[in-house]
Amino acid sequence: MTGIRWAYALNQWDTNIDAFVRKRDHERAFKTISISGFSGVEFTAVSFGPWEPFGSPDEIAKLYGSLDGLRAFLAECALDAVSSYVYDPFVGFDVEMGRGPDPLDPDALAPIVATSVWFADAVHRLGGNTLVVRPVGSAWQTGALSDDQIGTLARLWNEVGRRIGEHDVRLALHVDFLSALRLGDGIDRLLAATDPGFVGLALDTAELAVAGIDPVEFFRRHADRVAHIQLKNARDVVGDEALTPHAEHFVRTEGGERRIERWFFEPTDEGGLIDFEAFAQAVADSDYTGWIVVESDQSPRPAESAMVSGWYVQKVLRPIVERQGVRV
Repeated sequence: MTGIRWAYALNQWDTNIDAFVRKRDHERAFKTISISGFSGVEFTAVSFGPWEPFGSPDEIAKLYGSLDGLRAFLAECALDAVSSYVYDPFVGFDVEMGRGPDPLDPDALAPIVATSVWFADAVHRLGGNTLVVRPVGSAWQTGALSDDQIGTLARLWNEVGRRIGEHDVRLALHVDFLSALRLGDGIDRLLAATDPGFVGLALDTAELAVAGIDPVEFFRRHADRVAHIQLKNARDVVGDEALTPHAEHFVRTEGGERRIERWFFEPTDEGGLIDFEAFAQAVADSDYTGWIVVESDQSPRPAESAMVSGWYVQKVLRPIVERQGVRV
């Protein structure tokens, strides 16, 4: 055993508010993920009520009776667990489709902790062990973060990590390509300000590559803090477009001035910004244990993407990682 488990992100199936709400659709997706060689699935925390049936424990209960009911359904589809939940605090759960608290607001600590504990309990009961969070908003909103802002974030995420640790769930900060942490040495400053026992990193290969950061070098430098890996490819670097007002919509969704149709792609050796074999070797050379979640956001053919990714993981990446005998 290597101590590494492989999962697949469900986000590429759920591309429209009413496109993925029936159990038969879920069954097809889960079985496709399973036969592609993955043992887990990653969910996203969202707040669109019944239109996002996996977006909160409440909606899961309405459709599957309980978290235990969903876990039994996953087992029927030959999946072991929900590896992780991805939670963006800016998503509001008090009002459907509303805006949530800002991590830079000191008063946001209590509601963010409460929601984090809610999802940590869910992922633990579903067999997983990681809460992946967006730690701060976008660069265009904040500019480079001040020392006071880093301190506010550190207090928040240290407390979240401490509290969800009580549920045997670890915290992983996800730096996306629009994040304020991409400016200057923001990532290193926040890591230095947080407790390694409570706060880890979620390394997303494509998000880093689009932000102009080499994920292989980044992993080797921060391997001791990486608690979660998300694996996907990219072909374009964002540059100064990340500072465009409302970049979440204009750049990430619409592709910016270059009208980039897709930022993210399946992991392969057929081009792109990322050397996945070098990344797998870096993981093999480390003490990393945990989930590696493969993603293909924006895929027009989710099932095909899952199967292509599964083949590449089983035939190329997994043998590189496992032949080194990573310690459990």
